[in-house]
Amino acid sequence: MNEPQQPTEEQLLEALKQIKTEDVVLQTVATLVNLAGQKLSVEGAKDAVEAQKAIDAARQMLPLVPEEAVAPIQNALDQVQLLYVRETTGQGQAADQPPKEEPPPQSKIWTPGS
Repeated sequence: MNEPQQPTEEQLLEALKQIKTEDVVLQTVATLVNLAGQKLSVEGAKDAVEAQKAIDAARQMLPLVPEEAVAPIQNALDQVQLLYVRETTGQGQAADQPPKEEPPPQSKIWTPGS
């Protein structure tokens, strides 16, 4: 078997030159939004406190995201925040249940035979 070759110092230096801070910020914010979504939706891993921390961190970093990426990140963050509200207020469970059948409203007008 051949062992994987280690990158040379020149290759590492070239890779470092390619990395931009705004790319790292974007990846970090996207990761935080994804983490929050997972912490709110994956059975066995749900943790609203951790989700809130990830949401707060993403919101704080959003102004640092490159302008062209703000709209999709903001949209995803909005969706995760809605999921957080549903999960922490119990509205998520109510949305999964069928609506209760209510009897039709009774007329308040007297009619013969009623």
